Formats: sequence, C-alpha cells, structure tokens
Amino acid sequence: MTRGDGVLLLTNAKAGSSETETLDRAAEILGGAGTVERVECSAPRDVDEALSAHDDEVVVAAGGDGSIHTLVQALHRRGELGERVVGLLPLGTGNDLARNLGIPLEAAAAARLLVDGASPRSLDLLVDDGDDVVVNAAHAGIGAEAAEAASRFKPFLKALAFPVGSVLAGVRHSGWQLRVEADGRLVTETKALMVALGNLSGIAGGAAQVAPGASPRDGRIDLVVSGATGPVARVGYALSLRSGRHLRRDDVVRTVAEQVTITGEPFRINTDGEVTEPTTSRTWTVLPRAWRIVTP
Repeated sequence: MTRGDGVLLLTNAKAGSSETETLDRAAEILGGAGTVERVECSAPRDVDEALSAHDDEVVVAAGGDGSIHTLVQALHRRGELGERVVGLLPLGTGNDLARNLGIPLEAAAAARLLVDGASPRSLDLLVDDGDDVVVNAAHAGIGAEAAEAASRFKPFLKALAFPVGSVLAGVRHSGWQLRVEADGRLVTETKALMVALGNLSGIAGGAAQVAPGASPRDGRIDLVVSGATGPVARVGYALSLRSGRHLRRDDVVRTVAEQVTITGEPFRINTDGEVTEPTTSRTWTVLPRAWRIVTP
C-alpha cells in the first residue's frame, strides 16, 4: 500500500469478541495509510458482493486458509486476479499460507507489513477441472480423511485437532486404489495412502512439510505420492512428514508437473484446509504467477 490507497478488509461475521478487538487494532493500523472499507462476510457470496461494491486495488482477508482461498476463488471467477492485490491478516487455526510465505502470524504485525509498503509477489495458482483454486496445497487420501475427522474437534482443540483426526483416520483407512498421472504420463497405479499437490511446502499448521522445496513461482506442481499402506509404514510416514524426511522413503514418489490427474476409487480432497465430498477423478493445472499477495 502507498499513502492514500484505499483497502477493502473482509472479516468473518462470526468472529468472537477477542478476535473483534484484534481486528479493530489491525484496521486502525491499515487506516494509517488510507481509507479502510470493512465488510463482514459469512458466506462466499458475501465476498463476491463486497468485491462488486468496492473497487479497491488492495483486498485484505482477515482469517485463515479458508478465508484467503475464498477470496482468491472469487477473484479468479471474476477475472480480477490481475487487477487486485491480496493481503492477509492470519486469524485461522493453521494459517499454513502465512507460515509458508513468512507473513507475521500476529494480525497487527501483518497489518504493519501492508502499510509499510512491502511489495506484492506474483504467485502460481492451481486450478482444478471444476474451476476451484488451490492457493497453498491439496491432498487426497489419509490427510483429507484426517482433516474431516478433525473438523469436529477444531472449536475446542484448535491446532491440536489435526493430530487427533490423524489417529482416527489411520484406524479407519489403509489406502485407496488410485492412478496418478503427471503431464499425461503415468506416475503410479497402486494402493496409495496419500497424494499431495504442493504449491507451497507446509500443511496442518506447520505439522507436516508435505512438499518440501515447493516453490509458488516456478510454474510447477510438486507431486508427492505415498504408498505407505501397511500399519508400520503408515506410522513411519506420518512421523517423517514433520521434517520432510518422507521423501527419502522407498514407498514415496515425488515429481513435478504442470498438470496432475488422480482417478480411482472414491477419495476426498483437502484443498487449503477445506475437505470435499468423495470423488473418483480430479485434474489440476498450474497457472504461473496468476495472483499477487503482499509478503515480507
């Protein structure tokens, strides 16, 4: 932001009192550089309506990975990714995108980053065959089932909900028969525990470096497929995810591609923290440097 710029600040209409105080302070900091239009949103359509009503170049999402995903999804659908600059005030549970990009996890500090004139970076975007975007990462299999199981515990366990969900998912599932293709070539056709597509490296609030080394500016999808379906292998894979050592395992395949397709028996997908209903096929394509976000 430069002095005198306006900013559209999108907040969660269901925010609690402590979060509202945090937002008030962040909005005050943003106001030091220009006019702040603050709009509360409770559904994706609210984001779309706010974008239609306000033409500010800078649009800031106050929330977690789901909030930034919803904003970028709306901008993509409206054809405005090249016209707007995105900002983020991390207020979610995992805040994976902020962690991966080095954006301060404290909202006031993130607001100061915007005001102090940090330059926006152009990042890649993954888009699937249903026109849904992936900002940070998507993964199918055990990770998606773990996130689905964890959702019921999030309100009171916060970031600790994911390890609980992982245990429950590990008990219920041992793998899915899947075919994975990268740029039209077969990567694997086997029983897989997890298939991950990384635009950036970390997921689960920093608890898993599923695609270590992934760059959001190289025009490539980092693809990681785990065949660790046995009981002992599943535990070993899970333990190695935190440090990224899973890539050294014999039952893990990694490659990069511009397009990835997964087909097979019904599987859920975790996209930027949101879990889909089961599907039997999905294709993702990378759009190089398609959107801009302010980072350190």
